[in-house]
Amino acid sequence: METQQFKYDNNIVRAFLYATIAFGLVGFLLGLTAALMLFYPELPEFLFGTDDTTIKSLASGNIQGLINTQGALGFGRIRMLHTSAVIFAFVCNSFFCGAYYSMQRLLKTRMYSDTLSWIHFWTWQIMIVSVVITFLMGINTSKEYAEHEWPIDILITISWVIFGINMFGTIAKRRVRHLYVAIWFYMGTWLAVAMLHIFNNLEVPLSFTTWKSYSIYAGAKDALVQWWYGHNAVAFVLTTPVLGLMYYFLPKAADRPVFSYKLSIIHFWSLIFVYLWAGPHHLQYTALPAWAQAVGTGFSIMLIAPSWGGMLNGLLTLRGAWDKVRENPILKFFVVAVTCYGMATFEGPLLATKSLNKIGHYTDWVIGHVHIGALGWNGFMAFGIVYYLIPVMWRTELWSKKLANWHFWLGTLGIIFYAVPMYISGFTQGLMWKQFNPDGTLVWKNWLDTVTAIIPYYKMRFLGGLFYLSGAILMVVNVFKTIKAGSFQKDVPAEAPALANIGSGRKEGEGLHLWIERTPRIMAILAFITVAIGGLVEIIPTLTLKQNVPTITAVKPYSPLELEGRDLYIREGCNACHSQMIRPFRDEIVRFEGKNGQYSKAGEFVYDRPFLWGSKRTGPDLQREGGRNPDSWHFKHMYNPRITSAGSIMPRFPWLISNTLDRSQTVNKMKLMKNYFDVPYTKAEIDSANQWADNQAGGIVKKIYSEAKDVKDQIEKDKAAKGAAFVPLEKREIVAMIAYLQRLGTDIKTTQIQTASIK
Repeated sequence: METQQFKYDNNIVRAFLYATIAFGLVGFLLGLTAALMLFYPELPEFLFGTDDTTIKSLASGNIQGLINTQGALGFGRIRMLHTSAVIFAFVCNSFFCGAYYSMQRLLKTRMYSDTLSWIHFWTWQIMIVSVVITFLMGINTSKEYAEHEWPIDILITISWVIFGINMFGTIAKRRVRHLYVAIWFYMGTWLAVAMLHIFNNLEVPLSFTTWKSYSIYAGAKDALVQWWYGHNAVAFVLTTPVLGLMYYFLPKAADRPVFSYKLSIIHFWSLIFVYLWAGPHHLQYTALPAWAQAVGTGFSIMLIAPSWGGMLNGLLTLRGAWDKVRENPILKFFVVAVTCYGMATFEGPLLATKSLNKIGHYTDWVIGHVHIGALGWNGFMAFGIVYYLIPVMWRTELWSKKLANWHFWLGTLGIIFYAVPMYISGFTQGLMWKQFNPDGTLVWKNWLDTVTAIIPYYKMRFLGGLFYLSGAILMVVNVFKTIKAGSFQKDVPAEAPALANIGSGRKEGEGLHLWIERTPRIMAILAFITVAIGGLVEIIPTLTLKQNVPTITAVKPYSPLELEGRDLYIREGCNACHSQMIRPFRDEIVRFEGKNGQYSKAGEFVYDRPFLWGSKRTGPDLQREGGRNPDSWHFKHMYNPRITSAGSIMPRFPWLISNTLDRSQTVNKMKLMKNYFDVPYTKAEIDSANQWADNQAGGIVKKIYSEAKDVKDQIEKDKAAKGAAFVPLEKREIVAMIAYLQRLGTDIKTTQIQTASIK
């Protein structure tokens, strides 16, 4: 058979490798910043200026510097930027780097198109830069792991499709008949992410000249679709592609074949089938239909089997090679990575059970769990791949194995110092929230008691982040020195016999899976059906049957001012710290509502686009916030939370008080809600939207002035100083934010509610 000569393309691999390292450092630094702000919320004031004389500042003693930042360094924005940087910039770039390297060698061919490779690279990096800019500006959707607004969603789709065309084109011109297990995972990843991304990000733009959009789903339906996506973003962005990399790089680094081919088959098909069903376990005890919660729990527990099958397949590949682990830092990273994968995939199903979920959900326990996967599994796999590729591609030895070992131990210490304090913190929160006195009152009635109790663990978590980042910096030094000493090989000569055409039909005596492996089209179809089944069963009934979300007659649409306030709440990322979901627990009903309290009902959220149930409570739940505190309290709380709540770790929002509220799109927002989503605004309400907003704003300002003379005096001074340039308080953003907060829960916050009707 004719032997064909060709060249592997290392250039595209190098580009993604550099992006992985650069964005990894950015993601870690953002995470460290967010961790610091949880025990030092004055960080923005220290950097930009403050009027608080108790805080030292690098700027002058003037709060205008902080106001001028417009919240760019606010915790809510930094937190979503951190998660997006780690997922889309660090992990995805590391996947593309490893995939472009391994695919060529596993398929014995150059990538289908160098042009498509580079279009993919640049569109993905442009997307990341766009995310950074828009998130810092407050342009986001608030939907976890999918905060990008609609133009960026489109760019992600284009880039992903280009990658898919290049991948499947490369498979089509391969010189190896059977697809290796790593390729299965790459294919499954591409198909699942395409489906998840498109369905979760269906939204209606306010106009094609603005960034603002609204989800086509509302309330409980939006929550189900979001966590169907969110959980499977963990599955098909943070797990299956990295498993594909594990199946290639771990055996290569150990110079051993994969432990079990049959286990690989079971691992792949069972994992991609079961994962898609498990999303509702993020919504236990919420307003989601009970059947969906039960399905999520059941399939989450089933996940243990395929996940641990994959973990064991990875670790047992090292049989007979454990002496190499002692000496080879690459294998050290891989071993800890696979171990962390096993730990995270055992803990996740446990947290999906209702017994543990009622304690762990909304606490730091979940944060610890997530970072075992992110720091251990994703981070250490990426580090191991970097250390493997650099010497190979630059044709030299790693500059310093000792430095790589230092990186390994600093990273491992970082994981321990991060996760263990978060577990302790989570247990502390969950138990303190639920503790009652013999007389039926809460032991820890003041929310801040539970916050101050865990500050020491936040400091330990920050130390863990420092260890982890320090190790990554050592890697950068090691990589730089290795590259400097080596010689990069852009095109690697290779040869392989051409693949004979034997047809796609199954041959007599040919094993079923062997036939599937050599027919990529059939494998792709079967993989898509496998990942789609769970979504079809869970999502379609919830979206199509109105009976799943009964209508509560007392629940009315938001007023124009409340609608604007809700958008400000989303802009600032407030849902990163506050939930809006009171679960049917005695402690939550008592804590967040008092004697007449009620847990949250699905019908309360029918006008919420997007839903804002949250996934973490650093601050208290806000679903019944309306009327709990005076308008002036909210005004002062936003200006400086420590004025109203000593010991609070909430950041300041003084720009809300200074900024003029942009109401130029208010009427268009109401029209969109009515025309696209059947929100029952009348024509008269839309026509009088500005007057309606003026009247509500005037009432709020009147209450603020009557409740807080000091605020009134300060505004009067401001008016005298600015003259014609003065903007009345009624026209400022803070009033819209207060309007929204004071609306929350008031529709059904009563002892008598008309029976819910089903339409």
